[in-house]
Amino acid sequence: MRDALSVLVFVFALAARAELPVVELTAGMHLIRAELADTFATRMRGLMQRERLGQNAGMLFVFDEPGIQCMWMKNTLIPLSVAFLDDRGRIINIADMRPRTEDTHCAERPARYALEMNRGWFAERGIRPGGRLRGIEKLVPRRQ
Repeated sequence: MRDALSVLVFVFALAARAELPVVELTAGMHLIRAELADTFATRMRGLMQRERLGQNAGMLFVFDEPGIQCMWMKNTLIPLSVAFLDDRGRIINIADMRPRTEDTHCAERPARYALEMNRGWFAERGIRPGGRLRGIEKLVPRRQ
């Protein structure tokens, strides 16, 4: 019985650390490689406990339907910026978030997606609300 429990714990640990699919998006001439968080479990885990994020890497949260989506950083170790996006990939608003806080950062109107990048990534590239990310239209929803 103890061996079976050990195997179960090992399998669960591997599944929890499994790599997420990566999608390529573009913001103007900037290429983004974003891990896809498109299930309840992957959205809940997000970028928690990560110590770093690549220069043009991020995480794209895909929500089941548009809504006033909110993000927080309780167990997130790195400073991030989040862009909330509509169904067509147009940026609604961008918020800078501090690590290890419970402050909420919300979309200003219904959003279907949220893209988290290193803090300041959008501002440093002149990417603002109203801009559009390409590649969103290629996403195929996975079953929950």
